[in-house]
Amino acid sequence: MTAVQERRAVAVATGVAAPPTARRRRPIALSVGAVLVGGWVLIAAFWPYLAPYDPQRQHPTLRFAAPSGAHWLGTDQFGRDTFSRMLAGARPVLEIAPLATGLALIAGTLIGLLAGTCGRWVDELIMRVLDAVLVFPAIIASILFVAMLGRSVTVLVLVIGLAFVPIVTRSVRAATLVERQQPYVEAALLRGEPLWSLMLREILPNISRTVLVEATSRLGDAIFAAATLSFIGLGQQPGSPDWGASVSDNRAYLQNAPWTVLSPALAIASLVIGVALVADSLRARLDAR
Repeated sequence: MTAVQERRAVAVATGVAAPPTARRRRPIALSVGAVLVGGWVLIAAFWPYLAPYDPQRQHPTLRFAAPSGAHWLGTDQFGRDTFSRMLAGARPVLEIAPLATGLALIAGTLIGLLAGTCGRWVDELIMRVLDAVLVFPAIIASILFVAMLGRSVTVLVLVIGLAFVPIVTRSVRAATLVERQQPYVEAALLRGEPLWSLMLREILPNISRTVLVEATSRLGDAIFAAATLSFIGLGQQPGSPDWGASVSDNRAYLQNAPWTVLSPALAIASLVIGVALVADSLRARLDAR
């Protein structure tokens, strides 16, 4: 065995470098995930030009029409085109999930930086408050928010975003505690840099990888959470083509007209899987670096 081969074998055994097959799989997974996510983003942006029918137009004589050349994915209980409604349902999800992820990321990053940098009683106070928030069931909090504020995109963004703040905060805090021990932080403290400068100028750039991974991971969770809230009736208004609402409205007809449920369900699954593939590939690349 040559010296180069020996170094490669040691790197693989210690986890420093992934085997060639794993390295080949990562670009494939990233490409598949990017295609799925990018495709749904384009559909959400241009669905009015892609949908063959008005997703809200009813045709009582075409109730539960099976998939055909005229209606590729059949029709629902009101004779509405399932394919058109599936395309239109991409926009509500992709309006809510990124905004909720951004809210969770900004708030969680700032709180995590504060907890990890200050330490002592500030860290303890923040973590105990987050523990209390995590104990309270998210679904009950969602019901209370919607009952008090009503159904709207803003309320859904707040509900989903605030639910993920403790998760992001914990990850950012853990990364901040590691960086807090580095010499450059000690040097910044000796220079007398203010707290905000220490967090934003010194520590934040060095934990950007953690923040980036959290962004992709939480985006997939936010997509699923938005669909779940719509499914239980806390999302969009009744009759909306939102995927979660479509699954809920048609689940009673699963045996007679399975296409009415499978179409939005597979749309949710494909988007969540696409985001997960991108997140896992990104995490693997950053860990390798």
